[in-house]
Amino acid sequence: MAKLKTKFIFVAGGVMSGIGKGVTVASTARILKDYGFKVTAVKIDPYLNVDAGTMNPIEHGEVFVTDDGMECDQDIGNYERFADEDILRGNYMTTGLVYQSVINRERNLGYGGKCVQIIPHVTDEIENRLVRVAKKSKADFVLIEIGGTVGEYENLLFLETGRIMRLRMPGQVLFMLVSYFPIPKMVGEMKTKPTQHAVRSLNSAGIQPDFIIARASVALDEVRKDKVSIFCNMQVQDIISAPDISSIYEVPVNFERDNLGKRILQKVGMKAKAKNFRPWNNLVKKIKEAKEPVKIGIVGKYFGTGDFTLTDSYISVLEAIKHAAWSLNRKPEITWLDAEVYEKQPAKLEELKNFDGIIVPGGFGKRGVEGKILAINYVRENNIPYLGLCYGLQLAVVEFARNVCGLKDAHTLEVNPEAAHPVIHTMADQIGKIKNKEMGGSMRLGAYKCQLAKNSLCAKLYGTNLISERHRHRYEVNNKYRKALEQKGLVLAGHNPKHDLVEMIELPGHKFFVGSQFHPELKSRPLNPHPLFVGLVKAAIGK
Repeated sequence: MAKLKTKFIFVAGGVMSGIGKGVTVASTARILKDYGFKVTAVKIDPYLNVDAGTMNPIEHGEVFVTDDGMECDQDIGNYERFADEDILRGNYMTTGLVYQSVINRERNLGYGGKCVQIIPHVTDEIENRLVRVAKKSKADFVLIEIGGTVGEYENLLFLETGRIMRLRMPGQVLFMLVSYFPIPKMVGEMKTKPTQHAVRSLNSAGIQPDFIIARASVALDEVRKDKVSIFCNMQVQDIISAPDISSIYEVPVNFERDNLGKRILQKVGMKAKAKNFRPWNNLVKKIKEAKEPVKIGIVGKYFGTGDFTLTDSYISVLEAIKHAAWSLNRKPEITWLDAEVYEKQPAKLEELKNFDGIIVPGGFGKRGVEGKILAINYVRENNIPYLGLCYGLQLAVVEFARNVCGLKDAHTLEVNPEAAHPVIHTMADQIGKIKNKEMGGSMRLGAYKCQLAKNSLCAKLYGTNLISERHRHRYEVNNKYRKALEQKGLVLAGHNPKHDLVEMIELPGHKFFVGSQFHPELKSRPLNPHPLFVGLVKAAIGK
């Protein structure tokens, strides 16, 4: 068998989590792609969950869904957006998934009676998965993000796999450490000691980093770089500054200022196949030059935790709005609106008039549902541009059925199993799964085709009558009520041709009132904004 020529770059975190490993991987992928290489990325979550589908979105962030239906970490979304490539299920793994595979193989005598051990059997399973990704994608580079921070028990297994791979593949495996450099207010000086300790932790796992990505509020000065170089046993030019910036899309540009791409190629003995940074540089320029605002409100419930507002639950929606706004030379101003507030204080709905457009994103359960329905009613009656995503479509149907069709008890069975008018009901193939509590990875997931109605607004936005979009749901529009909805003016603008499932709705005569059963935000890219979000923003700015 021919030797695998793919280069593997492992990216680990130091000091603390949440400082940008995912953006580092995505940005590095973008740089290498602009040098002419085929690149893909892998996310490793050190959880015992088999996938991200059962993780709390407030704690873990958005569940991103791939074309082939994998429920995975939100960082996969960043990889897709930066690299402008679809990423599939093989590019995501958890500790639970790895152990499940090893145990299943052991139960089927796949190890030929051997005593199955962490090393080499579990580490081999991880390595085999990474090699399969390399072969399937035919990538020149595979970037691998290891969740958590070095020194944690949970991710030692994956660091050990990287160490073994470097031993087996000389010159093909690199390591990056993304580490935080604090500037304590009472001290007034950037401190390098936490990173020194992080490097020592990595050294104790048998790994010397090839690069340090230095996250801080400002770029590292030469004094700090020299100090890190000496104490961490590294060349100064391999310490890459990653200061705070207003847009994550500027990160690749910053990395290249410190010659990250060139240094990677030097270390693996490769030369650039091409060099085309113009599209990305133009994007960054456009972001910086956008001054005139467009105000978009998101009515949701997955962003409150104590005294803090976290936006990771809806990160793809947030980015899709930005992509669309920037493409129209507008500066996006996004406000998070708590649906539960509208339930308790309906008078607060008046604030929706302050926005150019409103989005109700996906979600589950009954909390905040009536507040979302009140918001949808308000924007429909006050001609405010509206985009409903998944649950946002379903609740728009509920609102229309109640207030236009006169079906006062209309609801979704997800919230009210006894509803007299279940305009949203359980999908046929989901009834047994819910009853038997087969919940993990069992929703309608991944890409499905949608046939758009001729001459509909949706067809005009897409520029075609047949599309493919990603889904994540168990409930659907009840076809028994389609005639009643259509008679009152709601256009069922898209359906799945195989199962006759309603996929899109729109309301003629309104500035913009569109709902999708799928999640268009998952396919929006900064260099290729999604047409539904572009349509919303165009309506919001009056074009």
